[in-house]
Amino acid sequence: MKNDVFELVGQENGSTSIVLAGVHGNEGCGIEALEQLTSSLHIESGRVLFLIGNPRAVEQNVRFTEANLNRMFKPDTLLSVAEKSSYEYTRAQFLKKYLDEADALLDVHASRTPESRTFVICEENGLPISKYLPVDLVVSGIDAIQPGGTDYYMNAHGKVGVCVECGYLGDPESTNVAKESILAFLATRGHITRDTSARKQSHLQVFYMYVTKFSLFSLTKPFKDFENITREQPIGRDGTEEVRAPHDCVILFPGSRGKAGDEAFLLGTYKTT
Repeated sequence: MKNDVFELVGQENGSTSIVLAGVHGNEGCGIEALEQLTSSLHIESGRVLFLIGNPRAVEQNVRFTEANLNRMFKPDTLLSVAEKSSYEYTRAQFLKKYLDEADALLDVHASRTPESRTFVICEENGLPISKYLPVDLVVSGIDAIQPGGTDYYMNAHGKVGVCVECGYLGDPESTNVAKESILAFLATRGHITRDTSARKQSHLQVFYMYVTKFSLFSLTKPFKDFENITREQPIGRDGTEEVRAPHDCVILFPGSRGKAGDEAFLLGTYKTT
């Protein structure tokens, strides 16, 4: 996409939706999907805005330049002075103007973990959309323990925010997952006509986020996303403190960290149906 904001409007009246890519600049699948889709996409009804989240980070092929853009959408009282002085904070204020115009959002992401699976992040209000996306796992509960994302912002304003994780950012298949997710989202929102069918999906409820206390946190091993861990299993060492699992669960977004206050991992449990 040549522009960071691109709009398509249908002939029939309808709702307004947003497809957002590049919130993290090195997650190129969403941007590639938009480039492949928007040149020939025909919107039948309503209005769809296609946005590039962090153009500066995209240009540099980095996750962010000064602060994580996907934490800049929480109230200012929860942000540090440094965060509010960052380019990403200014960019979030720009994006909010468009989010405020829309009824629903699909935010397209990819994982830094090479063997990560595809999944969707949403709360209960997003389930009517998420069940049509090309993934078999839904993760909920992140709004409460890891606020600040674009989907969090939409949900906090009584709208619908859905985030799709399209697999490893270095896997070309992630672009195909992004394309299929965008088309399914547009179909469920009534913007295009397309055959869709609901998928059988597992549901994971996130209950905990570990934030580092010291300047060095190291994992005990390179955990995979959604790897099962058992009660009291060592997960990592934070300074001189050992961090263990509180009970049987799965781990998500694990990583060694280099300063205090970093998000090190999430824990969740599967819901029974």
